[in-house]
Amino acid sequence: MGNSPVPLDNARHLVRACSRSLVICLLLSGGAACENRATDTTPVAQNPPSATSRLLYLTAEELSRMQLELSPVAQGEILSHREFPATVQANQNELAEVTALIRGRVVKVHVDVGQDVTKGTRLALLHSVDLGVAEGEHLKAEARLEEAERSHVRARELYENKAVSLAELQRREAAMKAARAEARETRNRLELLGVPQEEIERLDREHTIKADMPLRAPFDGRVITRNITKGEVVETDQTLFTVANLTDVWVIGNVPEKDIRFIRKDQNVNVVLAAYPHAIFGGTITYVGDVLDPATRTMSLRVTVSNPERLLKPEMFAVISVYITSSPDALSVPLAAVQDGPVGKMVFIQQEAGTFEARTVKLGNEEGEAVRVLEGVKAGEQVVTKGSFALKSEMERHKIEPTP
Repeated sequence: MGNSPVPLDNARHLVRACSRSLVICLLLSGGAACENRATDTTPVAQNPPSATSRLLYLTAEELSRMQLELSPVAQGEILSHREFPATVQANQNELAEVTALIRGRVVKVHVDVGQDVTKGTRLALLHSVDLGVAEGEHLKAEARLEEAERSHVRARELYENKAVSLAELQRREAAMKAARAEARETRNRLELLGVPQEEIERLDREHTIKADMPLRAPFDGRVITRNITKGEVVETDQTLFTVANLTDVWVIGNVPEKDIRFIRKDQNVNVVLAAYPHAIFGGTITYVGDVLDPATRTMSLRVTVSNPERLLKPEMFAVISVYITSSPDALSVPLAAVQDGPVGKMVFIQQEAGTFEARTVKLGNEEGEAVRVLEGVKAGEQVVTKGSFALKSEMERHKIEPTP
């Protein structure tokens, strides 16, 4: 069948129909486009936390950039170590300053510094005119006593024979008692001057005045100072020798006010000396001061150390080392985890991946690279060590307050 021409009316109807279809298609396509824009689910960046939030949120990109490192809150005993400068001194309970009890001239010196002596060892010999006078007075008193005793014996014999009166006997008896008291007084004076008993007995026996005064060691020990030379005239206020028993010595140190709580009497400590840097000497705290030095804010501390080999010598420099163990439940964190917060120290606790809590803590003693935490954390919680300062900067930028 051949192609026949379309009537004009039919052509117009076809054009109108096509136009309506095109309008409908355009409307439908436009509505679909609007619908696609309204339902767009493309993700957007999360808003920063509000100022009332106490948590800090970090994206994966921020975590990667900061390279944070974590460490758990440790629980267990903490060994605290403190060191205090000190010096070695002689045990004052085993130290004696030897002086002359009477003025005299040095005749001979028997010992020198560093020499070991035993109790009673003669250190030096003095010749004293004053001692000679005292010895002479003693001999006179003894002679008067002897005469008074003989006179009393004769008077008693005469009284028994009724040759003298009772009053005469009593007079001679009183004179004898007075002479006896005088002799006792002169003997006591010699003893107070340090004259040995055997020398007084020799004086009574031989009636010879020597006027020599020996200076003797009061106990076993070592001569640590000598201030005397032959021919010198010494006075009673001079220290001529110092004798010390150095088998036990004192180590005297000063403890700062903040460390007083670590110190207690009868506590065992270690002592290290500059002269023996690789040796450790054990000692015991025997005295803790009661008053602080107002200038240095330190307290005196005394340690008694056994020194049988005499290695520790007075005036040596030393260091007193004190170790204290805390309770087994003590909590600690690395020092790197601690930052300064608005109201004290704080740490950052990881709650979950990318979420951190700034928390205020109360700290105790620092021990090496760790610090004891008294309040604010629990054992096992993860604290940020490396990168904690960066977290602090983020916290301040977002105006986040730490958990009290």
